[in-house]
Amino acid sequence: MAKFDKIAVLQKMGTTGMVPVFYHKDVEIAKKVVKACYDGGVRAFEFTNRGDFAHEVFGEVVKFAAKECPELALGVGSVVDAATAALYIQLGANFVVGPLYNPDIATVCNRRLIPYTPGCGSVSEIGFAQEKGCDLCKVFPGDVLGPKLVKGLLAPMPWSKLMVTGGVSPDEENLTSWFKAGVFCVGMGSKLFPKDVVAAENWQAITDKCKEALGYIAKARG
Repeated sequence: MAKFDKIAVLQKMGTTGMVPVFYHKDVEIAKKVVKACYDGGVRAFEFTNRGDFAHEVFGEVVKFAAKECPELALGVGSVVDAATAALYIQLGANFVVGPLYNPDIATVCNRRLIPYTPGCGSVSEIGFAQEKGCDLCKVFPGDVLGPKLVKGLLAPMPWSKLMVTGGVSPDEENLTSWFKAGVFCVGMGSKLFPKDVVAAENWQAITDKCKEALGYIAKARG
Protein backbone atom coordinates (compact mmCIF):
# COMPACT_ATOMS: atom_id res chain seq x y z
CA MET A 1 0.00 0.00 0.00
CA ALA A 2 1.22 3.52 -0.80
CA LYS A 3 2.70 5.39 2.15
CA PHE A 4 1.46 8.79 0.95
CA ASP A 5 -1.84 9.78 -0.65
CA LYS A 6 -2.14 11.39 -4.08
CA ILE A 7 -2.26 14.97 -2.79
CA ALA A 8 0.84 14.50 -0.64
CA VAL A 9 2.78 12.92 -3.50
CA LEU A 10 1.96 15.72 -5.94
CA GLN A 11 2.89 18.29 -3.29
CA LYS A 12 6.30 16.65 -2.84
CA MET A 13 6.91 16.69 -6.58
CA GLY A 14 5.75 20.27 -6.96
CA THR A 15 7.47 21.68 -3.90
CA THR A 16 10.92 20.31 -4.74
CA GLY A 17 10.42 20.46 -8.51
CA MET A 18 12.63 17.46 -9.25
CA VAL A 19 12.11 13.70 -9.45
CA PRO A 20 15.28 11.64 -9.93
CA VAL A 21 14.86 8.71 -12.32
CA PHE A 22 17.09 5.70 -11.68
CA TYR A 23 17.46 1.93 -12.04
CA HIS A 24 20.12 -0.50 -10.90
CA LYS A 25 19.94 -4.26 -10.56
CA ASP A 26 22.05 -4.20 -7.39
CA VAL A 27 19.79 -3.59 -4.39
CA GLU A 28 22.54 -2.09 -2.25
CA ILE A 29 23.57 0.42 -4.91
CA ALA A 30 19.94 1.38 -5.46
CA LYS A 31 19.55 1.99 -1.71
CA LYS A 32 22.68 4.16 -1.59
CA VAL A 33 21.54 6.27 -4.54
CA VAL A 34 18.08 6.79 -3.05
CA LYS A 35 19.59 7.84 0.29
CA ALA A 36 22.08 10.17 -1.43
CA CYS A 37 19.23 11.92 -3.25
CA TYR A 38 17.17 12.13 -0.08
CA ASP A 39 20.09 13.71 1.77
CA GLY A 40 20.28 16.22 -1.08
CA GLY A 41 16.69 17.35 -0.54
CA VAL A 42 14.79 15.05 -2.90
CA ARG A 43 11.33 13.97 -1.68
CA ALA A 44 9.98 12.05 -4.70
CA PHE A 45 12.05 9.36 -6.46
CA GLU A 46 11.22 7.27 -9.55
CA PHE A 47 12.70 3.78 -9.73
CA THR A 48 12.37 2.58 -13.31
CA ASN A 49 11.07 -0.85 -14.30
CA ARG A 50 13.97 -1.50 -16.66
CA GLY A 51 15.58 -4.86 -15.89
CA ASP A 52 14.79 -8.47 -15.01
CA PHE A 53 13.47 -8.79 -11.45
CA ALA A 54 13.31 -4.99 -11.15
CA HIS A 55 10.21 -5.39 -8.98
CA GLU A 56 12.19 -7.43 -6.46
CA VAL A 57 14.79 -4.67 -6.17
CA PHE A 58 11.99 -2.12 -5.82
CA GLY A 59 10.36 -4.06 -2.99
CA GLU A 60 13.59 -4.03 -1.01
CA VAL A 61 14.22 -0.34 -1.66
CA VAL A 62 10.69 0.52 -0.46
CA LYS A 63 11.37 -1.20 2.87
CA PHE A 64 14.72 0.58 3.17
CA ALA A 65 13.26 4.00 2.34
CA ALA A 66 10.48 3.57 4.89
CA LYS A 67 13.12 3.51 7.62
CA GLU A 68 15.96 5.64 6.26
CA CYS A 69 14.06 8.18 4.13
CA PRO A 70 10.75 8.66 6.00
CA GLU A 71 9.51 11.62 3.93
CA LEU A 72 10.35 10.09 0.53
CA ALA A 73 7.57 9.16 -1.91
CA LEU A 74 9.02 6.27 -3.92
CA GLY A 75 7.37 5.54 -7.24
CA VAL A 76 7.89 3.41 -10.32
CA GLY A 77 8.63 4.43 -13.90
CA SER A 78 8.75 2.88 -17.39
CA VAL A 79 5.35 1.23 -16.84
CA VAL A 80 3.43 0.53 -20.05
CA ASP A 81 0.66 -1.87 -18.97
CA ALA A 82 -1.91 -2.15 -16.18
CA ALA A 83 -0.66 -5.49 -14.82
CA THR A 84 2.79 -4.05 -14.15
CA ALA A 85 1.26 -1.00 -12.48
CA ALA A 86 -0.80 -3.26 -10.20
CA LEU A 87 2.29 -5.30 -9.28
CA TYR A 88 4.24 -2.22 -8.19
CA ILE A 89 1.27 -0.74 -6.34
CA GLN A 90 1.14 -3.94 -4.29
CA LEU A 91 4.83 -3.43 -3.51
CA GLY A 92 4.18 0.07 -2.19
CA ALA A 93 4.59 2.40 -5.18
CA ASN A 94 3.38 5.90 -4.34
CA PHE A 95 3.06 6.90 -7.99
CA VAL A 96 3.30 5.35 -11.46
CA VAL A 97 5.03 6.93 -14.46
CA GLY A 98 5.17 5.70 -18.06
CA PRO A 99 6.77 6.64 -21.38
CA LEU A 100 3.33 6.47 -23.03
CA TYR A 101 -0.34 6.99 -22.18
CA ASN A 102 -2.37 3.84 -21.46
CA PRO A 103 -5.90 4.48 -20.13
CA ASP A 104 -5.96 0.99 -18.57
CA ILE A 105 -3.18 2.09 -16.22
CA ALA A 106 -5.21 5.16 -15.27
CA THR A 107 -8.09 2.91 -14.24
CA VAL A 108 -5.88 0.76 -11.99
CA CYS A 109 -4.20 3.78 -10.39
CA ASN A 110 -7.43 5.73 -9.89
CA ARG A 111 -8.99 2.80 -8.07
CA ARG A 112 -6.24 3.08 -5.44
CA LEU A 113 -5.91 6.89 -5.64
CA ILE A 114 -2.33 6.58 -6.91
CA PRO A 115 -1.04 9.37 -9.21
CA TYR A 116 -0.48 8.14 -12.78
CA THR A 117 1.83 10.33 -14.86
CA PRO A 118 1.74 9.16 -18.49
CA GLY A 119 4.22 10.14 -21.17
CA CYS A 120 2.55 12.41 -23.72
CA GLY A 121 3.91 13.91 -26.93
CA SER A 122 1.06 16.18 -27.98
CA VAL A 123 -1.56 18.56 -26.64
CA SER A 124 -4.32 16.08 -27.51
CA GLU A 125 -2.64 13.23 -25.63
CA ILE A 126 -2.33 15.41 -22.55
CA GLY A 127 -6.00 16.34 -22.88
CA PHE A 128 -7.09 12.70 -23.15
CA ALA A 129 -4.96 11.79 -20.12
CA GLN A 130 -6.48 14.60 -18.10
CA GLU A 131 -9.96 13.30 -18.95
CA LYS A 132 -8.97 10.01 -17.28
CA GLY A 133 -7.83 11.70 -14.09
CA CYS A 134 -4.12 12.17 -14.73
CA ASP A 135 -3.38 15.23 -12.60
CA LEU A 136 0.25 15.34 -13.75
CA CYS A 137 1.28 14.51 -17.31
CA LYS A 138 4.80 13.84 -18.53
CA VAL A 139 6.09 15.70 -21.58
CA PHE A 140 8.32 13.08 -23.18
CA PRO A 141 10.83 13.05 -24.78
CA GLY A 142 11.63 16.54 -23.50
CA ASP A 143 14.74 17.08 -25.59
CA VAL A 144 12.70 16.50 -28.76
CA LEU A 145 9.60 18.50 -27.80
CA GLY A 146 11.32 21.39 -25.99
CA PRO A 147 10.20 24.15 -23.60
CA LYS A 148 8.16 25.86 -26.35
CA LEU A 149 5.62 23.01 -26.25
CA VAL A 150 5.13 23.54 -22.51
CA LYS A 151 4.71 27.28 -22.85
CA GLY A 152 2.42 26.94 -25.85
CA LEU A 153 0.17 24.36 -24.17
CA LEU A 154 -0.22 26.30 -20.95
CA ALA A 155 -1.67 29.32 -22.77
CA PRO A 156 -5.02 27.62 -23.64
CA MET A 157 -4.78 24.98 -20.85
CA PRO A 158 -3.35 26.86 -17.83
CA TRP A 159 -4.69 24.28 -15.35
CA SER A 160 -2.22 21.69 -16.67
CA LYS A 161 0.51 20.27 -14.46
CA LEU A 162 3.44 19.04 -16.52
CA MET A 163 6.57 17.06 -15.71
CA VAL A 164 9.24 16.94 -18.39
CA THR A 165 11.67 14.02 -18.71
CA GLY A 166 14.32 13.34 -21.31
CA GLY A 167 17.12 15.78 -21.99
CA VAL A 168 16.86 17.49 -18.59
CA SER A 169 20.25 18.20 -17.04
CA PRO A 170 21.23 19.56 -13.61
CA ASP A 171 22.67 22.81 -14.92
CA GLU A 172 21.23 26.27 -14.42
CA GLU A 173 20.53 27.11 -18.05
CA ASN A 174 18.65 23.90 -18.79
CA LEU A 175 16.57 23.92 -15.62
CA THR A 176 15.77 27.62 -15.92
CA SER A 177 14.47 27.14 -19.47
CA TRP A 178 11.98 24.49 -18.33
CA PHE A 179 10.72 26.27 -15.23
CA LYS A 180 10.40 29.61 -17.00
CA ALA A 181 8.27 27.75 -19.57
CA GLY A 182 5.97 26.66 -16.72
CA VAL A 183 6.68 23.02 -15.83
CA PHE A 184 5.42 21.68 -12.50
CA CYS A 185 8.53 19.56 -12.05
CA VAL A 186 11.24 17.74 -13.99
CA GLY A 187 12.37 14.13 -14.10
CA MET A 188 16.13 13.66 -14.34
CA GLY A 189 18.09 10.47 -14.95
CA SER A 190 21.50 9.79 -16.44
CA LYS A 191 22.85 13.33 -16.12
CA LEU A 192 22.17 13.26 -12.38
CA PHE A 193 23.83 9.85 -12.04
CA PRO A 194 26.93 9.64 -14.26
CA LYS A 195 28.06 6.02 -14.60
CA ASP A 196 31.56 6.80 -13.36
CA VAL A 197 30.19 8.44 -10.20
CA VAL A 198 27.96 5.43 -9.43
CA ALA A 199 30.82 3.00 -10.22
CA ALA A 200 33.09 4.90 -7.84
CA GLU A 201 30.33 4.84 -5.20
CA ASN A 202 30.72 8.58 -4.76
CA TRP A 203 27.40 9.10 -3.03
CA GLN A 204 28.34 12.53 -1.72
CA ALA A 205 28.73 13.77 -5.29
CA ILE A 206 25.13 12.74 -6.00
CA THR A 207 23.92 14.47 -2.83
CA ASP A 208 25.78 17.63 -3.80
CA LYS A 209 24.43 17.54 -7.37
CA CYS A 210 20.87 17.21 -6.09
CA LYS A 211 21.34 20.19 -3.77
CA GLU A 212 22.79 22.21 -6.65
CA ALA A 213 19.95 21.34 -9.03
CA LEU A 214 17.26 22.09 -6.43
CA GLY A 215 18.94 25.45 -5.86
CA TYR A 216 18.72 26.30 -9.55
CA ILE A 217 15.04 25.31 -9.57
CA ALA A 218 14.27 27.49 -6.57
CA LYS A 219 16.09 30.42 -8.22
CA ALA A 220 14.22 29.96 -11.51
CA ARG A 221 10.90 29.94 -9.69
CA GLY A 222 11.82 32.98 -7.64
